[in-house]
Amino acid sequence: MRVEYINPFVEAAFNVLREVLQSDVRRGELYLKSTSMPVMGVAAIVGLAGDVEGRVLFDMDKPTALKIASSMNGEELSVMDDLVKATITELANMITAQAVTKLHDLGFRFDLTPPAIFTGENMEVSDADVEALIVPMETVQGKIEINVAIRERA
Repeated sequence: MRVEYINPFVEAAFNVLREVLQSDVRRGELYLKSTSMPVMGVAAIVGLAGDVEGRVLFDMDKPTALKIASSMNGEELSVMDDLVKATITELANMITAQAVTKLHDLGFRFDLTPPAIFTGENMEVSDADVEALIVPMETVQGKIEINVAIRERA
């Protein structure tokens, strides 16, 4: 996986999270995963197709999702309802759109699928033949992992 694909997602996640949450964001150490991995409980996934193929997954636990949605909506949200899901989906949209804009500026061309959100216990993501780079982000609301699995089309 080329670093040119990753940096725009890291920068976009950092910038968007800091802006919408109005608080500090710390990036943890990046690491690679090449096997299936558990999802923390709330995951928004965006597919990529074009010059590259793959997906970006925004992964967090339910309490973090509720705190982020509460912060973004300016009200206390305590149930994983449609508003919370729509808010997390919109966060994924904002980060992905900013990253893709940067990638387009660098000459890469690809399309996105609309974000899909998954919630539940004991879920895992498995991408055959694609290494995923995990970018942990620590916020006041909790930890979000941006899981990027992109490869160039053969």
